Amino acid sequence: MDAAPTMDWMTIEQDRRISAVFQDQGARLRNFIRKRVADPADAEDILQEVFYEFVQAYRLLQPIEQAGAWLFRVARNRIVDRFRRRRHDPLSAPLRAGPAPDPAAGRLSLEDLLPAPDAGPEAAYARSLLLAELAHALDELPEEQRSVFVAHELEGRSFSQLAAQTGLSVNTLLSRKHYAVLHLRRRLREIYNEFQ
Repeated sequence: MDAAPTMDWMTIEQDRRISAVFQDQGARLRNFIRKRVADPADAEDILQEVFYEFVQAYRLLQPIEQAGAWLFRVARNRIVDRFRRRRHDPLSAPLRAGPAPDPAAGRLSLEDLLPAPDAGPEAAYARSLLLAELAHALDELPEEQRSVFVAHELEGRSFSQLAAQTGLSVNTLLSRKHYAVLHLRRRLREIYNEFQ
């Protein structure tokens, strides 16, 4: 007999809590998304998707202890999803400024692999995430592996230059870089897959 009034009270209490979260976090979340998404309509769509997911989770009585952190994490994921979809749609992807990679050189630089910094807020956000993950992964390497990797890959120095500078053999330097690359591949595979 008391089930209907209890359900009405629970729904009213849920609505009140959901509204409080929207009022408390809505403006900050909107600004967070707009800084990372160039198109205002896309930003508004993402905001609505995030709030819809929040309401659905709340209605299903899934515990959300830190609503603000949850909302921003979901917003970040939706921005990444949208960026990933755009990468696969060549008509919607912005053209990359600057010279194309030199095929005669036989290899791509780090800049060639990252989203262009001037391709809009979504690309800039993805670029910053990738660079941050790369920095964390590099910090995890032993110093001798990190220094060889940075010198060869990021600074463009040859192994013969490094051998002359350090007094180590080219084979030792190659081995250190090889182990660094294996670690970085393992460490960055997850975030790479996220953007594919």
